[in-house]
Amino acid sequence: QVQLGESGGGLVQAGGSLRLSCAASGRTFSSRDMGWFRQAPGKEREFVATISRNGGRTDYADSVKGRFTISRDNSKNTVYLQMNSLKADDTAVYYCAAAQNWRYASGNRNEYTYWGQGTQVTVSS
Repeated sequence: QVQLGESGGGLVQAGGSLRLSCAASGRTFSSRDMGWFRQAPGKEREFVATISRNGGRTDYADSVKGRFTISRDNSKNTVYLQMNSLKADDTAVYYCAAAQNWRYASGNRNEYTYWGQGTQVTVSS
């Protein structure tokens, strides 16, 4: 079992930055691909970014490419999402997710087994 806890959300003006963190429990963090998703009111949960177990592979939704950066620190069991040049459309609850041990995961939410409770990001225009 893996527990995930997001932090770092908040209210920011358009053009600003935030860094989200997701801390994972247990000893299997380094064997799991990790992802960030988001869900805006009235919309489905959508893919934001993913990172492989060793950090060597990353992928992003087109809507955030060039603005967001996903990274991880396996020594701290933590994955990060640096968000720059934020827009009002980025307003959502952001969730981190963990895939099964040693399984490849990309942008499909069904590839992820464990989910955090989410952190709210609000961008004012």
